Amino acid sequence: MRKVDPKVDEAIQTLNMKDGPTRRRLLAGTGLVSATAAASALLTACGSSNNASASGSIGNFPSTPAWQFWFVNHVTTNLFFVPTQSGMADAAALLGIKKPKWGGSQNAAVADMVNYINTAIGANADGIATCVVNSSPSDTSFQVPVKKAMDAGIPVVSYNADGPILNGVATPGTNRLCYVGQALYLSGQQMGERIKSLCKPGKVAICIATPGAANIQPRFDGASAVLTPAGFTVKQVATGASTAQEGTAEKAFLIGNKDITGAFAVDAGSTELLAAQLSSAGLNVPAGGFDLTPGTLTAIKAGQLDFTIDQQPYLQGFLPVLYMYLFKLTGGLMLPPDTDTGLTFVTKDNVGTYQSTSTTYEGSTGATKPTLVPRSGPINNPIATTST
Repeated sequence: MRKVDPKVDEAIQTLNMKDGPTRRRLLAGTGLVSATAAASALLTACGSSNNASASGSIGNFPSTPAWQFWFVNHVTTNLFFVPTQSGMADAAALLGIKKPKWGGSQNAAVADMVNYINTAIGANADGIATCVVNSSPSDTSFQVPVKKAMDAGIPVVSYNADGPILNGVATPGTNRLCYVGQALYLSGQQMGERIKSLCKPGKVAICIATPGAANIQPRFDGASAVLTPAGFTVKQVATGASTAQEGTAEKAFLIGNKDITGAFAVDAGSTELLAAQLSSAGLNVPAGGFDLTPGTLTAIKAGQLDFTIDQQPYLQGFLPVLYMYLFKLTGGLMLPPDTDTGLTFVTKDNVGTYQSTSTTYEGSTGATKPTLVPRSGPINNPIATTST
């Protein structure tokens, strides 16, 4: 029996060919200059067709147009959103549609985000996922373009931030279909409780990149709501939207406030830089923050930070694509649900698992594509206390 060329075998397996003329011709090379070249061409054509005209049938789903979704972000180059971009790309590949476009602002400029939403509308986007970072109900910056998109029949979902949270009450202000992200005020309250367990009442610093932004201000507010009644004096330290300036702002505050009993942060950049700035200022106090950037995990392992909080940024890219796809597939019959992407404390006790596993799911350095992560043993999880 003739040996099958590896590239031919790849084409047959990848394209799921039946026992038809093309498969037989590839196996035999009959009528083809090169079976290997033909197989390579078929693989290339398959990839390009998914990006140009229509998606093939996926599983039990029917064939669809090659839908193009757009993601609008407020800090497009921030490390936190690396796994978010992996999630959106993986979901699109799974569903056989185009990789979503990614854009908005590098420094939390709402005007840039709105311009990108309008660009998506003008390009007849098939769906838009956007962070809604305005901090005031009177600010209609996102309300107007989101309504414009929805009026044009373009489904819009929000992710990571969903508009103002005032005194713990969400006031989104847009008519988006759903929100995918952490329960932000609640996460701040949980952080406040953790700080209470680590620090004696006194002055604590909480660093925040962009005060007022709806993705992180609710965390500060939630923490402050827990700490202030318990006798803490909470100092808000604005660090800036650019990672390059956050460390400088932290260091300046810490040097001038060495009487603090703890230092914390509510965004990825401020958290990652905090350990180094505490060391530079000669301070050794409880510290922690949010998200799983490599520097933060290293600092936790070294005992320089006490904790960080995971909010599953991968899901904030993956689920919006899935929800918009299902909305389009069902003609709007399947309305997507609001989805809390969770809150997990990562400490020195469990950080090793995150560091020893290189994945795109958590944005680990070195990972370039999804991988199967093996696990074994019992799944330890506390008794559930809510189903909403």
